Amino acid sequence: MEAKNIMIAVSKLNKSFGENHVLRDFSMELTKGENLVILGKSGSGKSVLIKCIIKLIEPDLGGIKVLDQDISELDQDEMDLLRKDVGFLFQSNALYDSMTVRENLEFPLRRHWTIEQREKEAEAAVMEALEDVGLSHTVNMMPAELSGGMRKRIALARTLILKPQVILYDEPTTGLDPITAREISELMISIQDKYKASSVIISHDMNCIRMTSNRVITLIEGRNYVADTYDNLMKSTDPKVSEFFR
Repeated sequence: MEAKNIMIAVSKLNKSFGENHVLRDFSMELTKGENLVILGKSGSGKSVLIKCIIKLIEPDLGGIKVLDQDISELDQDEMDLLRKDVGFLFQSNALYDSMTVRENLEFPLRRHWTIEQREKEAEAAVMEALEDVGLSHTVNMMPAELSGGMRKRIALARTLILKPQVILYDEPTTGLDPITAREISELMISIQDKYKASSVIISHDMNCIRMTSNRVITLIEGRNYVADTYDNLMKSTDPKVSEFFR
């Protein structure tokens, strides 16, 4: 496979918290345009992994390349620049309660766009991102006025506004009712189709995984235990894999 098609490469990653060895020689590759799901039990290290990928947590050992850049060699300014191309949808949404929807979406533009660019293009960028998630009518509303599913969509719109090459989803459907969770999963698919974005999806929602994944990695005992399609893993007779599909 050509190197240019590898968006994220993780090699022999290790991370421990005291005696708790969360990641043990974990390796993976995310290819261009792929939705890759990391499936594991609660506390298995899924969220630790993606926080290592964007350098919110420093690994103990191992290598991580994002968009062909070794993140261990990047200083804070260089890492901030890289994060412009890596969108992160937080499990908690992380919207600013004191800001309107418009102001929440404009926030990343203030960090990465010039004043001139914001004056000329911010309004169109905000409305395009809101249209992508079907919520253009909420532009002047406050987060407290929105349902849980709507807040998740707004958080996703904020992630999309810089048109990242890679999106990291941390439990995108947790806490949502089944109908809203399905709508979010469908939205993730449409984003993949429209923007050709590559995504790492941390989830234990099997319906979301079935709908959105091109490939699934099972994170077991800190390692990439097996990687395959959802359909193939669902047929596995390995008890460590099959327990996820019961």
